[in-house]
Amino acid sequence: MGFARKIVAAASLGLMLTAWSGARAQQPASLPAQPANPSGWIFNVAPYLWLPHINVGLGYDLPPALGGKLPTDVTTGPGEYLPNLNFAAAFAADAQYGRLSVLTDFMYMNVRAASTNIRSLDFFGLPSQPISRSLETSTSSTLKSTLWTLAGGYTVASGDWGNFDLLAGFRLLGVNANTNYSLALTVVGPRGNGATFGGVGGVSASRDIWNGIAGFRGRIRLPVNGLFIPYYFDIGAGGSNLTWEISSGLGYQTGWAGVSVLYRYLSFQQGDDSVVRHVNLGGPMMMVNFTF
Repeated sequence: MGFARKIVAAASLGLMLTAWSGARAQQPASLPAQPANPSGWIFNVAPYLWLPHINVGLGYDLPPALGGKLPTDVTTGPGEYLPNLNFAAAFAADAQYGRLSVLTDFMYMNVRAASTNIRSLDFFGLPSQPISRSLETSTSSTLKSTLWTLAGGYTVASGDWGNFDLLAGFRLLGVNANTNYSLALTVVGPRGNGATFGGVGGVSASRDIWNGIAGFRGRIRLPVNGLFIPYYFDIGAGGSNLTWEISSGLGYQTGWAGVSVLYRYLSFQQGDDSVVRHVNLGGPMMMVNFTF
């Protein structure tokens, strides 16, 4: 990737990866400096920056001739994936009418992670065979991830102190992963058909995981005019054994525009039988919010 392309890619991620929590956490109920909307609706849109540390556990299926799983860990941080960013886009929006609100968030990332570790070779019916890192002469992964949430909210309490909303909806996690490896070993499969694993090759997997979620969001106003603490939490299950998200930080709102700096953590836990065993994303966020 050329230098100019790296700058453009990093800027794209910078503008598009942070309002999920921030936009939702600071939009509800009462924004005193904004003009009244004759229709009664209040709308919020937010481009955002989120720079998480990414930790993904995968359980690739081995070819049918071998049978089994290939547990693989992929970890990467902003210092690694920003120079190798292929594409990123995200958008969050919120609409509120009285105490009722609806929110949505969409995020897509396509990143390359050199920090990939094939942990073991798990043939069906046999003990797991660990693979030493010293045998992985070259291993890297490409992750294409989609996050989409749609939820409805209701303001149960509000006042000069801030507001507290309950919410419920669903979240989609889509993962398309590809790992290329070069291993200094060759293992003969247990089925007696001559199939082997090792050398140079690649594995891939794709899964869409749907979960229902419920939680709360809001903000606490501080004595300094315009400053507030946004907060957000949800938890759910369905396609996952468990998914949860939490975020908070510090924000400033003046009229129709605002800015927030937060920390956000998002987790999916699937179990060892799943292709996507876990996804953990955590890191700082900066969001610009526009209200009309």
